[in-house]
Amino acid sequence: MDYIFGRQDFAGADAQQETFLLAAGTGAYCALSTAFSATRGDHALLMACLRAPTARFDLVHRLTETLAAGSASICLSTQDKADGPDEDGWRHLVLFDGAGPRWVYEAGGIRVTRRVAMEYGANTVAVSYTVENGAAQPALLTVTPWLRFVPKGRRMTRQRAFAWQEGRVSSGGLDLYFALEGGRAEALPRTRYESIRFRHDAPDGRPATGLCAAAGQFLFETAPGQTQTFAVVFGTRPGLPQAAAVLAGQAERRRAQAGAAGLHSELGRALSAAADAYIVDRASTGGKTIVAGYPFFTDWGRDTMIALPGCTLSTRRYEDAQSILRTFAANEKDGLLPNLFPDQDAPPQYNTADAALLFLNCLWLYHARTGDDAFVREVWPCAVRIIDCYRAGTRHGIHRDADGLLCAGEGLDQVTWMDVRIGTILPTPRHGKPVEINAYWYNALRIMARLAPLAGADGAPYDALADRAGESFRRAFWMPEAGRLKDVISPEPSAADTQLRCNQIWAVSMPFTPLTQEQAAGVVRSVRSALWTPCGLRTLDPADPDFHPVYGGPQKVRDMAYHQGTVWPFPLGGYYLAELRLGGFDEASCARVRQDLEALTPALREGCLGHLPEIYDGGTPGASRGCFAQAWSVGELLRVCEALERPEAAGFEGGWAG
Repeated sequence: MDYIFGRQDFAGADAQQETFLLAAGTGAYCALSTAFSATRGDHALLMACLRAPTARFDLVHRLTETLAAGSASICLSTQDKADGPDEDGWRHLVLFDGAGPRWVYEAGGIRVTRRVAMEYGANTVAVSYTVENGAAQPALLTVTPWLRFVPKGRRMTRQRAFAWQEGRVSSGGLDLYFALEGGRAEALPRTRYESIRFRHDAPDGRPATGLCAAAGQFLFETAPGQTQTFAVVFGTRPGLPQAAAVLAGQAERRRAQAGAAGLHSELGRALSAAADAYIVDRASTGGKTIVAGYPFFTDWGRDTMIALPGCTLSTRRYEDAQSILRTFAANEKDGLLPNLFPDQDAPPQYNTADAALLFLNCLWLYHARTGDDAFVREVWPCAVRIIDCYRAGTRHGIHRDADGLLCAGEGLDQVTWMDVRIGTILPTPRHGKPVEINAYWYNALRIMARLAPLAGADGAPYDALADRAGESFRRAFWMPEAGRLKDVISPEPSAADTQLRCNQIWAVSMPFTPLTQEQAAGVVRSVRSALWTPCGLRTLDPADPDFHPVYGGPQKVRDMAYHQGTVWPFPLGGYYLAELRLGGFDEASCARVRQDLEALTPALREGCLGHLPEIYDGGTPGASRGCFAQAWSVGELLRVCEALERPEAAGFEGGWAG
């Protein structure tokens, strides 16, 4: 996919709108703006991860690059400053290619090309410069790394001291190694500090400024009429690789991951490549996991189970899928799966009702791809405990009611994906019987019935439970006069029960649906008419008095809007799969979905290049909000791209109810 930007795109602030992301498969990443500036506190040239995937440290925040020839001195780097004049190198930026990433600058007859790459599996970033000196004087490129050496999200102070040595910078027990290819390094007489401005954080109430420090610099000289390539490689270990090897390795991995899903569409290949960024190691379990989103999130159980089918199964990373499922199965407790794996050997947190049910869905989709009966038998005891505990009752008020449906949530617990809590305020209270939790429950029971024979068990009891749950689901949730489903059935009914939300779409898109075809058509129709946008589904009908059209401002204001109309891309995956199912993957339904996906493609050029974000405004979605790169957004839309080319990949089983 084309991520090339030219002069027409570089006009003041516009040059710093988008972000590029390089990920190392450990939680470490490199992310800056397309103008190579830090516009967020969580941007960094090298955000190292010392214990995968959460112990992240901002080591090299950004670079200042100055080009001197004769008496002229030009700044090539770009950065908003809080305590001095801004760096305005975007004025000399001729071209940016996000697929590299690669930048080309032209100034005074001298062309400078910068390339950046990250070594997979390591805390290593390579920055390469090719200088073509068409001027009459020698060209001197001075590169100054600005350091922080603080945990991600923390603020550096002027009390932090740095020791610059040959090939290494040290501070606070941390070491950053560097290797030069050409040029020379020199220590500064004293550490310099600067305060920079984060233009993308200020509107959301996050710290608008941050401090960085410089302890040394690199100097690269090119004679008149000559072309030379220089490089500096940063890392957390000695014996750093050559820059060319890091660049070549990144390019080859990107090509391989774009083809991993075996898809022909441009969008499918782009999302296949993007999925690689989210599959990472987890040191505490010795297995794989999925980072929910960059730059804010680590790995969450619910997000992992939603993102796993697209990010691992669609891309044929079956060993990674198995590793993730095995890790979660090993940590099942009281029928629940962890929603969060803290580091430092702290116990996992189990505050989710849906992760365990979605685990069974992932197991079904994994087996459908691999035919791995042995793995089903291995995790079958975990699957049985999930169903047994949900039936008998477990934490957070999760239990099977007399009608066969699931209840979930109590007190201040928020256990569905609409989980915001502000002190004692629950912006989206969904205690009782949430629609998607019960759709997942029905789906899980049918899956258990189908997988039981593989484990030498009887599937009939699970089918009986599903029959009862399905009958009750249709009777309790279906609103004939509205032609759609309730969002929740509360112990004390309220107007919130019948709010039009996107959660009903999963009653159609799961492999097993409790709905009749007519009911499914009503769900799809209601979602399309009020909640669909080209970027994602609204979480609430704009006609609802609780609707919030804008997501932004201080955290409390943002949280109040988070699930009250804000657009989320990931439910769009469920919507398109539901539409394809309803149409039987016929020519008309496939054509409609492909046409809609064309409108999504430009989203890959906004926000974080090649990725889909967490959210958009609910009123007029366009500019991305929240995490600039989100795993379940990428994974769910990748599943749609795959289903268009391989309908069997959707995993649909059985017919409509009735």
